[in-house]
Amino acid sequence: MAFYSHILLAVDFTRVTDSVARQAVEMCQAFKARLSLVHVVEFTQMDLSNDLILPQELEFEQELIKQSRLRLEELAVKLGLKKSECFVSQGSTRREILRLAKELNTDLIVVGSHGREGIQRLLGSTANAVLHGAPCDVLAVRVKGESVE
Repeated sequence: MAFYSHILLAVDFTRVTDSVARQAVEMCQAFKARLSLVHVVEFTQMDLSNDLILPQELEFEQELIKQSRLRLEELAVKLGLKKSECFVSQGSTRREILRLAKELNTDLIVVGSHGREGIQRLLGSTANAVLHGAPCDVLAVRVKGESVE
């Protein structure tokens, strides 16, 4: 069995986040590992017919980042973690998770898996890319009671 000293939990704030987070915390307790949290805000262009980024788009992105940071810090408090273990990134979900995993020298990346919604967006082509590009192990946690459609 592998030994993990630093685990990175990728969250997307769907209804499975708490279940996946609890499992990640249990793993951290079992291995006496450090836990860090990451949420990635992907850039969403509001007007595809316009090549220019409008000030409203920048304000919207900044608000998403601000709200994501608040939610991630709330989750950290709930899990008994320091706010310094929270990371909100903007960009490609796959790229940002891999970048942060390398930067933090993590041993394991944990993501949740369920049905056709929520974090499965991460577990489609992104999960495949994370699995094949990760500098460490990757664990996809199946949430009990969730359907796989």
